[in-house]
Amino acid sequence: MAERGRRTVRDLRRGNRARVLQRLYFDGPLSRQELGPATGLSSGSISNVVGELAAEGLVEEAGVVESDGGRPRTLLRIAPAGGLFVGIDIGETRVRVELFDLSLEELARTDRLLAQHGYDVERIVGHVRTGVHDVLRDAGADPRSLLGIGIGVPGIIERDASGGQGAVVHGQTIGWSAVPFERLLREAVDVPPEVPFFIDNGAKTLGQAEMWFGGGRGAGAAAVALIGSGVGASVNRGDAFEEDLSNTALEWGHTTVQIRGRRCRCGSVGCLEAYAGAEAMRERWQEAGGPLPADADDETALAALIDAARPAAGGTPDPVAAAILDETAECLGAALADLVNLFLPERVVLGGWAGLLIGPHLLPDIRRHVQEYALDHAVARTTIGLGHLGPDAVTVGAATLPLADFLARGGTRPAPAASTEALTAADRVTANRGRDMAR
Repeated sequence: MAERGRRTVRDLRRGNRARVLQRLYFDGPLSRQELGPATGLSSGSISNVVGELAAEGLVEEAGVVESDGGRPRTLLRIAPAGGLFVGIDIGETRVRVELFDLSLEELARTDRLLAQHGYDVERIVGHVRTGVHDVLRDAGADPRSLLGIGIGVPGIIERDASGGQGAVVHGQTIGWSAVPFERLLREAVDVPPEVPFFIDNGAKTLGQAEMWFGGGRGAGAAAVALIGSGVGASVNRGDAFEEDLSNTALEWGHTTVQIRGRRCRCGSVGCLEAYAGAEAMRERWQEAGGPLPADADDETALAALIDAARPAAGGTPDPVAAAILDETAECLGAALADLVNLFLPERVVLGGWAGLLIGPHLLPDIRRHVQEYALDHAVARTTIGLGHLGPDAVTVGAATLPLADFLARGGTRPAPAASTEALTAADRVTANRGRDMAR
């Protein structure tokens, strides 16, 4: 009888493929000679793995470089045409769907606005369904090339593998209570049944994108803040090559920054989101008589608030708008100081469309307030800056969810047709008996 937990030849082969793919993905292009020390594999193993991956269309040549006194070396890279990923951001104002190739180059995108209907579950499922169809159509892509669909959503994500619901979303601020989102999407989205869905918190997908490609890359630990109409954060430790990589979503926007403060849309009072979220900043300015149309959306209102508070050279600042931004900077600084004290990150990264909009104007003040509220030793080792990936980072991060799984599996594609999860109870018994006999 085989020893339980013992690695098989298949496991070793998959692990070797994963090492090569990960190194090429994050550090490529590389030669075979460079891949050896980078992965710890022998030259023979490198040749075998590269040959397999090239035959499957996952790796391709990327030119030749001269070597010192030796033969020219052929560089290898990930083949962009090796597969497709969909990344989806269920945001506060729109559902954004993007199609990426294997190198995460964008091939197509579409937006579905949410202003009129809010977070009606059926409507959002419909937006995802038509959005996936549209980006595949616009790119002339074959759905069978899809390696996975990643989705970032607001709220707390719970896994319900035993009940068959998949990812269940608890989004108190958007009125979602135990929504079986993965099951609904699997029933609605027209893709091959083997294409996996990966659903996670939007701040967590943002954090992974910034750790892999942006402001957190190279840091052992980073806190990444998502500031949009609402507020969230994630704490990220390790890098893409480490098995103990962790990425934790935090309901940071609902930590208290003011005792008996403003009412938050979650129902509580004094939350950070009630002061630093774009929706709350718009409401505060309107309450103070700010010159905004009643139907102004959050993005339009925030841009107008910044222009009023920090006018171009020669302009006179609006004192009410300036006071709102000053209070926002202090609330963000105090809340970021909590993240610094609790998690001791090397870096703090501000992202999200609103974070990137206010960041260039408020970052010096935010840093000053973090230093005032955080412990000296903790803040001395922390840098605070803006995200590098722009307002689309949540969508890119959503696409990294299936990408991470694909790389970890050594580039093996999802199994076609039914998995054991789709078998009947009787089929499971038969399948288990077969496995026992094989042992």
